[in-house]
Amino acid sequence: MEEKTMQELLERRAAIVTESEKPDADLDALEAEARAIKEEIDRRAAAEAKREEIREEVANGCGETIDKIEREKTMTNLEVRNTPEYIKAFAKFIKTGDEKECRALLTENASGDLPVPEFVDEIVRTAWEKDAILSRVRKTYLRGNLKVAFERSADPAYAHTEGTTAHTEESLSLGIVEMIPMNVKKYLRISDESVAMGGESFLRYIYDELTYQITHKLANLAVLDVAGASTSHSSSAVGVPAVTAAPGGTAIATAFSQLSDEAVNPVVIMNKATYAAFYAAYAAGNFAADPLMNLPVVYSSALPAYSTASDNAVYAIVGDLNGLQVNYPEGDGVVIKWDDLSEAEKDIVKVVGRQYAAHAVTAPGRFCNIKKPAAATT
Repeated sequence: MEEKTMQELLERRAAIVTESEKPDADLDALEAEARAIKEEIDRRAAAEAKREEIREEVANGCGETIDKIEREKTMTNLEVRNTPEYIKAFAKFIKTGDEKECRALLTENASGDLPVPEFVDEIVRTAWEKDAILSRVRKTYLRGNLKVAFERSADPAYAHTEGTTAHTEESLSLGIVEMIPMNVKKYLRISDESVAMGGESFLRYIYDELTYQITHKLANLAVLDVAGASTSHSSSAVGVPAVTAAPGGTAIATAFSQLSDEAVNPVVIMNKATYAAFYAAYAAGNFAADPLMNLPVVYSSALPAYSTASDNAVYAIVGDLNGLQVNYPEGDGVVIKWDDLSEAEKDIVKVVGRQYAAHAVTAPGRFCNIKKPAAATT
């Protein structure tokens, strides 16, 4: 076989997969060539391992110094998935569902889901980091339905002096929150012209839009877990206390007083329009005291503006978002599905993104809801 670089061998191996799909392909010849390429890659890997063994022996004082040996190492899957060839193949996989070209480029066994290009991972991470809700919640990655125990009630610890009568055994009542995952979905329609975009440009266009929308929806659902909670614990749900107060100098402080000692990073969650009402109260008090207690403010459109909220509706939340948990049974990536048939007559392709996740309040004492007072009757 003509001497080729490792990169050329990998590229030829990928090309063989494509050529084997052609009707007139010489499958026997392609199979023989693929086998020869594999043997050559294995031979080089074994030779490199032997060279490394010799280097270690020399470094430990055995034998004579050997001149510098040019090394050519096989790329890892992490390196491969950042190459232009893999990015192009992954874009083709999104459009066709055919994994063969991507699998052929990988140099290590990669069972399970196909590794995504690294910049796709970065898009998901960036969406998390930019979202003020999901960047603060607790995240887990456990498969299936997840059951999380919490204390409904428990006696406190006590001090015991030696020789005195010990306290009776504590009374402990537990509840269990079962987190059942669901698909959070978003789809968009793109034209055939958009489909023709190059590999990375196409993937960024698709993943940027779908990931942002899915992350935003998941964050809103998590906020509604708090706003929609009962005011008391049950055997299967954490309760969230509530206070009724209009935006003013004491509303946030009153809600803050309901939090437990474990709420160590409290924030205020509200609609941006509600902030104006608190700022008006701030100005009315000649800016003497911050009604928000200098707590970080996290904005969420999942909560109504105070001006349009119904009586007794939750319009703000004070709490530590670590009391919210999001579980990703299938990982935190966004799965893309391609539909080029349902609207083919319009030259439109539908792209569906989904993320499988469960979300719930799993820690008591971390939140307090603030409700709008009922209008005074005359």
